[in-house]
Amino acid sequence: MQTRLTAQILASDTGREAETILRNCVHCGFCTATCPTYQLLGDELDGPRGRIYQIKQLLEGADPTARVQQHLDRCLLCRGCETTCPSGVAYSRLLEIGRRYMADHHRRTAPDRVFRWLLRKVLPHGRRFSFLLALGRAIRPLLPERHRRSIPAKRTTAADSWPTLTHPRKMLILDGCVQPSLAPSINLAAAQVLDRLGISLIRTPQAGCCGAVEHHLDDHHASRNRARRNIDLWRPLLDGEAEALVITASGCAQMIKEYGHLLADDPLYAEKARQLVSRTHDIAEIIDNEDLEPLRRCLDRRSSVAFHASCTLQHGQHLSGVVENILRQLGYRLTPVADAHLCCGSAGAYSLLQPHLAAQLGRRKSARLLAGEPEMIATANIGCLTHLQKSATRPVVHWIELLNRE
Repeated sequence: MQTRLTAQILASDTGREAETILRNCVHCGFCTATCPTYQLLGDELDGPRGRIYQIKQLLEGADPTARVQQHLDRCLLCRGCETTCPSGVAYSRLLEIGRRYMADHHRRTAPDRVFRWLLRKVLPHGRRFSFLLALGRAIRPLLPERHRRSIPAKRTTAADSWPTLTHPRKMLILDGCVQPSLAPSINLAAAQVLDRLGISLIRTPQAGCCGAVEHHLDDHHASRNRARRNIDLWRPLLDGEAEALVITASGCAQMIKEYGHLLADDPLYAEKARQLVSRTHDIAEIIDNEDLEPLRRCLDRRSSVAFHASCTLQHGQHLSGVVENILRQLGYRLTPVADAHLCCGSAGAYSLLQPHLAAQLGRRKSARLLAGEPEMIATANIGCLTHLQKSATRPVVHWIELLNRE
């Protein structure tokens, strides 16, 4: 693609990076076939190719308008287009540059600013989120049906305790910000499964949020500070008894694996971030490298499961097929899922910022998952799990919980 970026833009490292990305795009249009918003809206400006062109215009001096803001906001950042692109265009990085440019040059409406501020002040803070979730659940029976479905019901969990740290092999695990309140059974299941495989998990509740919420809500200063704090917390443990950091939420795993890029220009943390990334693994990567024989004896292998591969698992971390292979090895029957590459509409805070589009995508994804008549739906990310529960008529669980079923 030919570009004429302004001299001011090209004077920065970010501007030169954007120019390189733009020039890699050949306008082939393959990306439109895998873009969820283009599939729904049929508007070129709501597909990757159209958004690339709008960002190009911004960096060439075009006015940053509310209309452009809307089209960039509608992107889920699912990265399905990156998986499809034959030219290797780093679309997600370009969109990040475009959104940051808009944040610096275009002022959002007052209601939008207030709502985004509230999300930044609630979602990454576990205690605040837990309190508001409990309040919402308390008044849930009094709300209209459409509002009741937007508040996740409390999941019943076993009274099992966290396994004691008895194994020579030890790993850290991220608690996260919303998952402990929404589904505490996920990390507990991970600890019990790995305990059977001879690995003890060490909890690190002080770590809290991975920084993804603030990063995707344009508060890059806060997300970078969270990354630094987490590195300071985890590094001594990884230098000591723990061999790796394990994450059960694929969205958080993707974010932490990008700390190296996030802090690349920080002289104090760039190398620390790279070292952390080298020892950070999605739970699927850990299980995939272990002998699964100890798990075979305790599983009900008669269940049929529809697996939803979250975008952060298949497009972000490039772990397509890993979980499916594990489940098949352990005897689960996986039902076919059409359009498995398309996003469910959760996408972090997207379901709150773009509820209409997210709901359409959620219903479409649920229909695809249920078409094979599975007994349950499994996924790899807490956001997807919570979002799919609104429209699915079968139980939705994290896949690691299937490995802990008696």
